Amino acid sequence: MNDKEMSVYEHLGELRKRLIIVAVFFVVALVASFFLVEPIILYLQRADEAKELTMNAFRLTDPIKIYMQFAFIIAVILTAPMFLYQLWAFVSPGLYEKERKVTLSYIPLSVGLFLGGVAFAYFVLFPFVVDFMQGLAGRLGIHQVIGINEYFQFMLQLILPFGFLFQLPVIVMFLTRLGLITPMLLGKIRKYAYFMLLIVAAFITPPDVISQIIVTVPLCLLYEASIWISKISYRKALLAAQQEEADL
Repeated sequence: MNDKEMSVYEHLGELRKRLIIVAVFFVVALVASFFLVEPIILYLQRADEAKELTMNAFRLTDPIKIYMQFAFIIAVILTAPMFLYQLWAFVSPGLYEKERKVTLSYIPLSVGLFLGGVAFAYFVLFPFVVDFMQGLAGRLGIHQVIGINEYFQFMLQLILPFGFLFQLPVIVMFLTRLGLITPMLLGKIRKYAYFMLLIVAAFITPPDVISQIIVTVPLCLLYEASIWISKISYRKALLAAQQEEADL
């Protein structure tokens, strides 16, 4: 067995260790989430968007399904920082000291942007969408019988994608540091990016112009912020490359 094979086995062993840590943390987070699920579900049912609605369970298993689904989502969110840290710890030995510090800072930034995206979707977009749906049902003379499973499924399908969409600045920063994209490229494809963001907004919102604008505007602002962040990362990458050449 040569050194290269030993290195591969060592990497696999290290990866296995990191995955076990994440798995154990997830189990602990899942247990902890059982103490948070009930207050969160009750809070969401008492919110302005839901307090006038009568939640119905059309299947005997609907309450436990919602309970377990929320427990799993809470556990995933709680585990995400640990997963990102273990991922960083796995790849950090191959990075320079400055790169280690920079990439480590991505973790709280990523978590913050995810929570910011979820908060934006829940507190800004979701109330508007619910009012739109209820207003449309009223104009059409439709009496709505709301299923608790359908209500929370719709809520989660609407707000969770925004947590991932708000990761755009972090992804751009990371890809810029890797040299895969540049701020010049992002500026050049700006109009195409706006068009794609408009399609995304149309896909995840109801078919009305106002809600699509509510979604598209912050996404476009995120893209512009990503260009600005990319410029900073690009300059730092150039300086790091120049410093490396000088050291050689």
